Amino acid sequence: MTAAPDAILAELGFGRAHHRTLHWIARRPGLKVGELLAILGITKQSLTRVLGPLIKEGYVAQVPGSVDRRQRLLTLTEAGGALERRLFEAQRERLVVAYREAGGAAVDGFKRVLKGLMRDQGREYFDALEQNRQPKPPR
Repeated sequence: MTAAPDAILAELGFGRAHHRTLHWIARRPGLKVGELLAILGITKQSLTRVLGPLIKEGYVAQVPGSVDRRQRLLTLTEAGGALERRLFEAQRERLVVAYREAGGAAVDGFKRVLKGLMRDQGREYFDALEQNRQPKPPR
């Protein structure tokens, strides 16, 4: 599951922590550094080692918050978005095949297990995603 993305990342001098960082920033543009720390469950020092090269190489942009200038908001640059999509596509086909073979009930069970393994921040994000996918009742 991780071999293809790992190879792409290694070509760039990056690792899985960089992949995780790109993943979350892609899904929440404008993500605060503090929120990313909570989601990843790592120290500021560890995040600096990961985020620094992503910013320096032009994959992530960091801007101050509009209300609180002390906040640092993260978004992917065009290059960062392209890299994140490339990494995701390297995994997507394997997931599609596995989901098809397993069937709907197994996929739902798998999602529940993964959700049980998530930290609170990740679980909240997942719940919000699932809510947004539900059809809205007619008015």
